[in-house]
Amino acid sequence: MKLPTFSVITCTRNSEPWLQEAIASVLMQREVEVELIFVDGGSNDGTLARIRALQRPYRLILNERNGIGAAMNAGIAAAQGDIVAHLHSDDFYLRDDTLLSVARAARASGCRWLFGRTMRCIDGRLEPEGYVAPRYSRRQLLRGNFIPHPATFVSRELMWRAGGFSTDYKYAMDYDLWLRLSCIVEPLQLDVPLTAFREHAGSLSTRERSAAMLEDLRVRLAHTGFHPLTRTMHVLRYLVRRQ
Repeated sequence: MKLPTFSVITCTRNSEPWLQEAIASVLMQREVEVELIFVDGGSNDGTLARIRALQRPYRLILNERNGIGAAMNAGIAAAQGDIVAHLHSDDFYLRDDTLLSVARAARASGCRWLFGRTMRCIDGRLEPEGYVAPRYSRRQLLRGNFIPHPATFVSRELMWRAGGFSTDYKYAMDYDLWLRLSCIVEPLQLDVPLTAFREHAGSLSTRERSAAMLEDLRVRLAHTGFHPLTRTMHVLRYLVRRQ
């Protein structure tokens, strides 16, 4: 049986300092067919020049200025691969067989979305995530988002069935999508690191952590329903984590 193909979508905006490593990690993938899609939000540094210097086919969508959710949806709309992956411009795949291992797992299991783990890249050093992710269940996912976006892979058909990314969120649009996907079908959970998540002062999740935590709470409450005790527990858990 033929392995599934991939569309790797990278959203950029003045991403030149990190983009080379992200692109190189995609180009080194072996034994799988990979489509590169870039969605740029108006870069004025060397980002576009680096993309245009690529010696292989790619798709570049320019001037997507309506936020990261809209940018990721624009990439999905252009995608032709069987599986969609979002690799942020400051992240990278850890091995040359990352996508091959995902393709084999998807083919063997018949799953329509799956996720693995990440490692933290801090000042050029790779470090463990620092915690042990729980076993997947929708109930566990409602307690907190433990599905790392750069290590998540979703069939293109399922992505559209779920409605893509909501543009109502600035930080937690991936968390919201995972919860919507979980209402359709459960994911396959892999316990191996697939990507590196770069932590630096300029990254959105690092720079605006408090706002991101509050938006996570909004997502949980939106997916919880109207049970007063459950909603209260989510709020209390948020207040503890915020400390």
